Amino acid sequence: MSDTENNNETNAADELVYRRNRLDMWREAGVDPYGCRYDDTQQTADLKEAFKDDCEEAQLAKVAGRVIAKRGMGKVIFMTLQDPSGTIQLFGQKNALGESFDLFGKVDIGDIIGVDGKLFRTQKGEITVREFEFTLLSKALKPLPEKWNGLKDIETRYRNRYLDLISNEDSRNTLVKRSQIIREIRRYLEDQGYLEVETPMMHPIPGGAAARPFVTHYNALDQKMYMRIATELYLKQLLVGGLHKVFELNRNFRNEGVSKQHNPEFTALEVYQAFGNCETMMDLIEGMIRHCAQTVIGTLKIKHSEEKTLDLESPWRRVNYEDLIKEKAGDDWFDLDKDAMIAKAHELGAHADSDMDMVQITQEVYDLIEPTLIQPTFVLRLHKELVPLAKCCTDNPALVDVYELVIDGKEISPGYTELNDPIDQRERLEVQLQRTLGTEEEESGKIDEQFLDALEHGMPPAGGLGLGVDRLCMLLTAAPTIRDIILFPQLKNKN
Repeated sequence: MSDTENNNETNAADELVYRRNRLDMWREAGVDPYGCRYDDTQQTADLKEAFKDDCEEAQLAKVAGRVIAKRGMGKVIFMTLQDPSGTIQLFGQKNALGESFDLFGKVDIGDIIGVDGKLFRTQKGEITVREFEFTLLSKALKPLPEKWNGLKDIETRYRNRYLDLISNEDSRNTLVKRSQIIREIRRYLEDQGYLEVETPMMHPIPGGAAARPFVTHYNALDQKMYMRIATELYLKQLLVGGLHKVFELNRNFRNEGVSKQHNPEFTALEVYQAFGNCETMMDLIEGMIRHCAQTVIGTLKIKHSEEKTLDLESPWRRVNYEDLIKEKAGDDWFDLDKDAMIAKAHELGAHADSDMDMVQITQEVYDLIEPTLIQPTFVLRLHKELVPLAKCCTDNPALVDVYELVIDGKEISPGYTELNDPIDQRERLEVQLQRTLGTEEEESGKIDEQFLDALEHGMPPAGGLGLGVDRLCMLLTAAPTIRDIILFPQLKNKN
């Protein structure tokens, strides 16, 4: 271990001893270091907004928060108090505080206090609280990360999110915006007449998507269960039951990889409307995303870098899947035989082999195209084999009436004209099951007989959509990784 590392450990140990001694000091002074209810506080941002230079009387202020900076100059102590809305300066004078001045000086960075005093503006123009009474509300026994550099260590930021929220204003603002985006999703859908519902998080079989599930056990029933990978099959049963406009903001679980774009536990939105179709859903999702951007971010032009700005102004591009493939691979792509497709795919840089069918090879080529679709693009009319739960196009039964919304090179939302023919649906699910045999997705290929039974009772024609809420939040806040917009992302345990 280096001398620097030894010194850091010694300093940390000394700091812990120092703060424990401070705790004892407060108790010896008759102060409960973990205080009680503190009512009628104001937000620091609201106080600053309301404060006027020409006030005839000093404006009263009562705030509570964490001390994040402190400096003393003889008979004056300055502190900076932070609450969820921002920060405000405290100006403690010995003449004004009297006997409590010495105790005020023993407040440490990281402590949480309440202050009840008056506002004034310093000579430098900073709005400040003075002539106050203060209350210790919580004594911090460990120091905060170094104030001026903030919390830079990525692992610590994600593992100890509370420190990140205290130290990094940008992180705090991003995560607050996530909550606001979810609020606006709800508001937009409710204003459109949709009903929010809740469906089970544990399923007897995984369904609604092709993904590897998490497995658990239901002791009371002595039954194997699966954490849900999608809500689709339950929500469609509600359409059968007569609830014609429903949505669910849900937590889904997929036992798959972790990356900058993926977290095994994630938030998704699913929406279904009886008597709608794919176009209904395109109009809905475009309006909703634009509403969230305008309301929460304040603009429809989302700047991700000096080189890239996403323009969410309408109308968004709509283009057929096969047309995109032809643009990349040539107009004769769909006339090629399998061997020629494989050779052309290799030439383009796509993975392809003889074990794949022609639909899978074509999808590998599409995977090269998707990252290039930066501005909002609805990709339409996919091959039937790719989307087993969607209705075929009336003019071509080999294609399905769906969209994939791609923004910034990533799929944000799929939407369908839903398949409501129970016989066709069973046949497609059986094909999907055969495709998943022997793969990691085999369990999610199981056929849900309860869902098919519901379809046989009659489901109205409908439109449906899904939305990756985490990806939408990344897009609107320009967050580079999914971990930046999840409060507590999944991390490997420390040894």
